[in-house]
Amino acid sequence: MTATLIILALSAILFVSGKLRSDLVAVCSALALVLSGVLTPEEALTGFSNPIVIMMVGLFIVGGGIFSTGLAKRIGTGILGLAGTNETRLFILLMLTTAVVGAFVSNTGTVALMLPIVVSMARGAGLSPSRFLMPLAFAGSMGGMLTLIGTPPNLIVRDALASAGYEPLGFFSFTPIGIVCIVVGTALLIPLSRRFLKGRSASASSKSGKSLQQLVEEYKLAEGLHCLQISESSAMVGHTLKQLDVRRNYGVTVIEVRRSSLQGGALRKLEQFAIGNHPLSAGDVLYATGSAEQIKSFANEQQLNELEDSPADGGPLNFYDVGMAEILVMPASSLVGQTVEQTGFRSTYRLNVLGIRRHNDYLLDDIKDQRIHASDIILVQGRWKNIAKLNHRDGQEWVVVGQPLEQAAKATHDYKAPIAALIMVLMVLLMAFDFIPIAPVTAVMLAAVAMIFTGCLRSVEAAYKTINWESIILFGAMLPMSTALEKTGASQLISQSLVHAIGGHGGMLLIACIYVATSLMTFFISNTVTAVLMAPIALQAAQAEGLNAVPVLMAVTVAASMCFASPFSTPPNALVMSAGGYQPIDYVKVGLPLQVAIGVVMVVGLGLLT
Repeated sequence: MTATLIILALSAILFVSGKLRSDLVAVCSALALVLSGVLTPEEALTGFSNPIVIMMVGLFIVGGGIFSTGLAKRIGTGILGLAGTNETRLFILLMLTTAVVGAFVSNTGTVALMLPIVVSMARGAGLSPSRFLMPLAFAGSMGGMLTLIGTPPNLIVRDALASAGYEPLGFFSFTPIGIVCIVVGTALLIPLSRRFLKGRSASASSKSGKSLQQLVEEYKLAEGLHCLQISESSAMVGHTLKQLDVRRNYGVTVIEVRRSSLQGGALRKLEQFAIGNHPLSAGDVLYATGSAEQIKSFANEQQLNELEDSPADGGPLNFYDVGMAEILVMPASSLVGQTVEQTGFRSTYRLNVLGIRRHNDYLLDDIKDQRIHASDIILVQGRWKNIAKLNHRDGQEWVVVGQPLEQAAKATHDYKAPIAALIMVLMVLLMAFDFIPIAPVTAVMLAAVAMIFTGCLRSVEAAYKTINWESIILFGAMLPMSTALEKTGASQLISQSLVHAIGGHGGMLLIACIYVATSLMTFFISNTVTAVLMAPIALQAAQAEGLNAVPVLMAVTVAASMCFASPFSTPPNALVMSAGGYQPIDYVKVGLPLQVAIGVVMVVGLGLLT
């Protein structure tokens, strides 16, 4: 027991100090428990097979799918539309939305689903995401108090009371308590988050370069760009653009071919081609530039239908597989003096040259005949993987401006947003209703796999990149600490000592002691384990004092759920840690006052019910 308490104390000190990474502290803590003989290696590794940890992995992937399809941005834009420009109104609306969702979905699932939405929403409003992410985690926990299924401690307390002969708690028995927590929590978090969290996240670095939309506007790419769809009777079907020599014969430049396997369906596969070496098919859409007369002549002769949603008419210009980047030509480059056609960008690098910026002038017409000068900035377009190869040069020929691969990661498959929304809703339904015989962790992993197979995420590699491994390691490595405390009897000794010290001094004092003991335990072990350990102790103490056990055990579930002062007490706290750029001390600054305030209100309120 002594070794466990020493390791726990040292871990707590290191967490609070922030001198070492939190995940490293957690791993060292688990290793120390093994080396001291408190746990076996198998017991120390059980945290990584815990359903909660596996669920966290799946939820990161689901959140990545929500973000990469642009669904997060759409929802965030909707919330922004309701809140307007008022930051406080936005904060309150976010807290209420998260709390309501958290009433029917696990707080972990709620926060993981809302996290990409909140990040997108904050960026859209020009605000720091860190102002909202920690309150988001706390709102998920508060919302869990609204219903019986909102958080595991509620179910644990229900079972403890039912086994003792009390009438089972109903689905909304916790609702009044949850409402009080949300009101008090929101009122306190508005000033606390403004004081301690605002501006925590650094703004995006200027090295990231211009966004794709900025490039479109700067080079006026949408002007004169037309969408032409190949009809079934077109002579272009089965031929490549290179074979047809469209530029020479019609004076039209086709910069992109877009192909959709299922027109209009959310499950459709959409492909983009930037170079004309692919045989054309009926239904393919050509993005072409040229004069109105040239476009009209080309469309009539080849039996093409001009689409109404072309970029020239305000329609979307999207970037999925195809993107753009600027390159700066160096003085010693072999490109200097050559025409664009002579450089071989299309044949050698499989890239189109869309424009040249020379000082303050933009050269956009007859690009193939333009000669390149030193210090010209060339706008190239093509598949992202081909653009990435431009960085492999030695820097003597050109320098890629900005970070095009970061821009590729930001490009959203917005046509996949409906299927991402469907996957999210189905996952929520499977997790919310007990009569569906599917475990929550299974529902989450099914949703994660579905995000990959339906193309909401570009690849399995992209799915792996969405996982915040620091949070996974932190939580998985800290879970064995609860096993060590229970195995050595340390948790039971601490809890019983606190409870028995005030025996016979009234119901309110007993509830206060129970609440404090539970809150203290949540600093070091998960809230679910804390509720399991404290529920029988609280029940025995209430019965020994001849008090109504319901409010006493309610104190256990509230204290176990309202654990805000530690990043590893609950998965939601850990989920937002890296995304918000938080240190463990930030949870103490914001979470501890909130935890104390809610505790005072709950002790007084529940004490009156005894």
